Amino acid sequence: MEPAELRDAVADLRSRLGDARSFLDVEGKEAELVVLREQASAPDLWNDQDNARAVTSRLARHEGTIKLVVDLDESIEDVDLLLEMALEEADKESLTEVQSELDRLLGELSVLERESLFFGEYDDNPAIVSIHAGAGGVDAQDWAEMLLRMYTRYLERSEMSFEVDDYQEGEEAGIKSVTLTITGDHAYGTFESERGTHRLVRISPFDSAARRHTAFAGVDVIPQVEVTEIEIDPEDLRIDTYRASGAGGQHINKTDSAVRITHEPTGIVVSCQAERSQMQNKARAMQLLSARLAEKARRDQAAEVASIRGEQHEAGWGRQIRSYVMQPYQMVKDLRSEFEVGNIQGVLDGDVDGLIDSYLQWRRAELYEA
Repeated sequence: MEPAELRDAVADLRSRLGDARSFLDVEGKEAELVVLREQASAPDLWNDQDNARAVTSRLARHEGTIKLVVDLDESIEDVDLLLEMALEEADKESLTEVQSELDRLLGELSVLERESLFFGEYDDNPAIVSIHAGAGGVDAQDWAEMLLRMYTRYLERSEMSFEVDDYQEGEEAGIKSVTLTITGDHAYGTFESERGTHRLVRISPFDSAARRHTAFAGVDVIPQVEVTEIEIDPEDLRIDTYRASGAGGQHINKTDSAVRITHEPTGIVVSCQAERSQMQNKARAMQLLSARLAEKARRDQAAEVASIRGEQHEAGWGRQIRSYVMQPYQMVKDLRSEFEVGNIQGVLDGDVDGLIDSYLQWRRAELYEA
């Protein structure tokens, strides 16, 4: 690079770091660290292991983020000083060192910038992901199962974990519906990108004439919330038990104590068959119900705001977000970010990072425009 280009590169790094610092709310994280460190040093911390893991994980994540910001800031200042000295002395070797250091800092900044994409209120919450077969008959049920496989392949390569709460097999093939709970860093923030209607175009394996068919599947994603955050009147609930059914395998526990809960005022229905006891399934179903009631309250509020401002940016259920075309050409296209992938088989095998990142960038751009 020429000296002017090196100066521009340093200035660009400094500007991008400032943007990342703002989105990451570093000052807010530093204030929260004081509270987290007090909680982590409490002698009774591990009496509640789930809370202890949450506290220590959040503490470590905040400390890591703040350290990366501080180190990057110091390194940018150091490389800027080295650049000026190299220019004053016309030291080509030092200029080469500046170029190498800028490349290294750019890689570290990219990691931080991705972290800065997770700024939503619920981005760190566990995600409850439901997949439902839509229009398209047996092809839609097969498509729903293909989406389940895509997500589980992605999750198996990530540091997140998941449990299957409910699983309804298709009549001929595939699945009618499935509900997963996904935990890990930025679980909801990551899977929010998948909420909406997914469209598949392919030569149907169920058509003896080998014609091209279009099938749809809906993916609903909501953040899990604590049961205590939502008031639920027991009189509003209808609780039914039934025999569990599933495809078997390591993620499905067949049991005779599945639970279905209907919240009669809203008509919301949740079910759980993953646990081996009726009591455990009921407790888990109540968590699912709390999350869905909280999501309904958020959507009702968003709808009220949208009616006032005349628009709504939420990519919600029923809105086609992505097309997967296998014939006559191969392409996956996200209709929000306009991001395209030609390797559809790679996507269906779980390589969805590009699609997720493009959504997160689109979401941030939408925030700027709102």
